[in-house]
Amino acid sequence: MARSDELRIGVIGAGGRGSLARLAHKPDEGVRVVAGADVRPEALGQFKEWFGDGPFVTDDYRAVIARDDVDAVFVTSPDYLHEEHAVAALKAGKHVYLEKPMAITIKGCDRILRAARRAGVRLYLGHNMRHFPVTRKMKELVDSGAIGEPMVGWCRHFVCYGCDAYFKDWHAERAKATGLLLQKGAHDIDILHWLMGRYTRRVTAMGGLTLYDRITDRHAPGEGGDVSWHVENWPPLAQVGLNPVIDVEDVSLMLMDLGDGRFASYQQCHYAPDGWRNYTLIGTEGRIENFGDVPGEKTCVRLWNKRAYYHPDGDAVFDFPPLEGSHGGADPRIVDEFVRYVRHGGTIATSPVAARYSVAAGCQATASLRAGGRPRNVPPLPDALRAYFDADLE
Repeated sequence: MARSDELRIGVIGAGGRGSLARLAHKPDEGVRVVAGADVRPEALGQFKEWFGDGPFVTDDYRAVIARDDVDAVFVTSPDYLHEEHAVAALKAGKHVYLEKPMAITIKGCDRILRAARRAGVRLYLGHNMRHFPVTRKMKELVDSGAIGEPMVGWCRHFVCYGCDAYFKDWHAERAKATGLLLQKGAHDIDILHWLMGRYTRRVTAMGGLTLYDRITDRHAPGEGGDVSWHVENWPPLAQVGLNPVIDVEDVSLMLMDLGDGRFASYQQCHYAPDGWRNYTLIGTEGRIENFGDVPGEKTCVRLWNKRAYYHPDGDAVFDFPPLEGSHGGADPRIVDEFVRYVRHGGTIATSPVAARYSVAAGCQATASLRAGGRPRNVPPLPDALRAYFDADLE
């Protein structure tokens, strides 16, 4: 028997990141997953293993949002379907948790925002890196004035699993992902914006498809590639079973003008031997940098705020003990925040506006890269729409 105050959740895209719904499913606390949709039978089979025979399952997402017993929806389908699925759910009056990136075009993002405002329901974006203890500590240090005014930022991202995760399935196709500056970079662009306190106004970028186009071993069209990561898949040119279409870049270098004399850069390589995501911020009175991003051994944030020559240990070091839960404990936190936001309101750490600007910057940088580095302006969001969603931002 359902409780009258129970939050009932449906999942569109039951496989992959659809596993987030398991973190929300707490019937004893009045939150229950009641429906799931996916076009892949194996994903629906896994969904049934997770939640039993109680929830409704279907291969048509429209059957989920049409149900009266669904109050909120996790949209965790492939990126190129985010716009369609989110807009349909919002128009149906469902609260939406939307996995990043928000959409694969700027117009798609703005359409989602307008649909959410018209429907008057909650729209929550799955930028879980805002819940990483490392990035939250960096934000805390910036907001406390530890480095003065943040003026310049860098992010270097070495993607050791790049081929496995992005060049063996639909991610490798421009038509379905736009590019990896958008798809993979959405997290990092969002964090740079968050730490710097501004959105990108103008971008330029360079890069290209420099390695994976040389691999001729491809799986057949219509087949799914093996996207699991294995240490043995090395060196990069020895990889097999790549997507039949590969037209996105495997190296991207992006420069961002955030206005008022603030600048940032983002660098991404998909055949690095190691996995590493490193942020550096320099302000008018100091510098911060992270070493590792998942809490545990050797992960820390270092602060430099005294003048010196080479000083690798910094003037202060902040360590992070291990946390339970996927993505270094960030996934349980972001799902808990979404559930609380839908049920009780209040402020949130993630931002639909920020998610839109991370996509906008990534799209424009991709366009610049493909035009030989020609600078591109990032179109602003109308003030009224921005103010509507920013009202709930912490």
